[in-house]
Amino acid sequence: MNHSTAGFKRLTRLDTARDRLLEHVAPVERTESIPLTAADGRVLATPVDAERNVPHYERAAMDGFAVRAADTFGANERSPAVIERGEAGPGTAARVHTGSRVPSGADAVLMVEHTERVGETIEITTPLAEGENVAPVGEDVAAGDHLYDAGHRLGPSDLGLLKSVGIDEIEVYESPTVGVFPTGEELVQRDPDPGEVIETNGLTVSRYVERWGGDARYRDVATDDRDALEAAIERDGDADLVVTAGGSSVGERDLVPDTVEEMGEMVVHGLGIKPGHPVGFGVVADTPILTLPGYPVSCIVTAVKLLRPALKRAGHRPYEPHPSTAATLDRKIRSDVGTRTFARVELRETDDENGAVAVPMRTGGAGVLSSVALADGWVVIPEEREGIPADETVAVEHWEHQP
Repeated sequence: MNHSTAGFKRLTRLDTARDRLLEHVAPVERTESIPLTAADGRVLATPVDAERNVPHYERAAMDGFAVRAADTFGANERSPAVIERGEAGPGTAARVHTGSRVPSGADAVLMVEHTERVGETIEITTPLAEGENVAPVGEDVAAGDHLYDAGHRLGPSDLGLLKSVGIDEIEVYESPTVGVFPTGEELVQRDPDPGEVIETNGLTVSRYVERWGGDARYRDVATDDRDALEAAIERDGDADLVVTAGGSSVGERDLVPDTVEEMGEMVVHGLGIKPGHPVGFGVVADTPILTLPGYPVSCIVTAVKLLRPALKRAGHRPYEPHPSTAATLDRKIRSDVGTRTFARVELRETDDENGAVAVPMRTGGAGVLSSVALADGWVVIPEEREGIPADETVAVEHWEHQP
């Protein structure tokens, strides 16, 4: 559902905008071969089968003695079997340790605590079955076993398994490339004079890109000039996605949407969300251009809700909601019907049965970066509701959670 608002012809619902953006984002099909040491979090481009057995030898599962099971038959407390220590073979026992090779001539491992040493012999009071306490060849993984399908995201335990079966390099999809550039004549990197502002959006967004599986190109500030903006967009025309920060609204100096429209098409401009309604996206020469607002909180909210799912799709990763914590709302949160509101809150633990309490941040403006950086999460108020009353149980979404 769209509705009118001052400055924008229409405001699009967030879910609709996200779906339309994803229609223009294609999963990256480029692949590369990388060492396992660099593959944590990457997505497999091809299926993987085991190249060798694990273990590739019969190994002892316990500390003890390698014996022939037949030499222990009938052993008990009153009539122990007596076996000489030495090389494995009929009537002898060879000392082994957990993980060591079971020598030829032995077919079982006797736990050391089930033996008693008498001179150069050991007395066995517990009979063994053939193969007892022996890990056979391929017990963990057999050569040729199918391990992973294409599209599997690798974790540390996966890397250990792959190395154990003889794989040192792996074929993965390339990470989506994302050009990120902030806009604004007032932006500087350090030591601001009155009227100047430290650039933070480009840094923040580029780090989110890396966290969400992309390869960020964090560019210098582009001035509020159509030629400069056009050049900045063209510079990353080979990227899978371009993200701008700032200049996305409808003021005289908000030139990004018109520049995108002149170069290609501005698909959506203006969302029914707060903060962040000046966000939009377009397409230039088949490259999606996501235009984030300049206010830091608006920039973060829209990056989480639009850029994150776009990168997940481009990177062959599932889009999963952030985890949340149920909490009792400390005081009322106001919002407008027709607008999805993201209210930043702090979480406070209590000793009573109510558990956590969500306390709305008192400085909640879209330009107050501390209100999002110091928050524990946000409460999402849907378009259909006009605020949430105090004492209602809410879900506090942890958008900073590392996926």
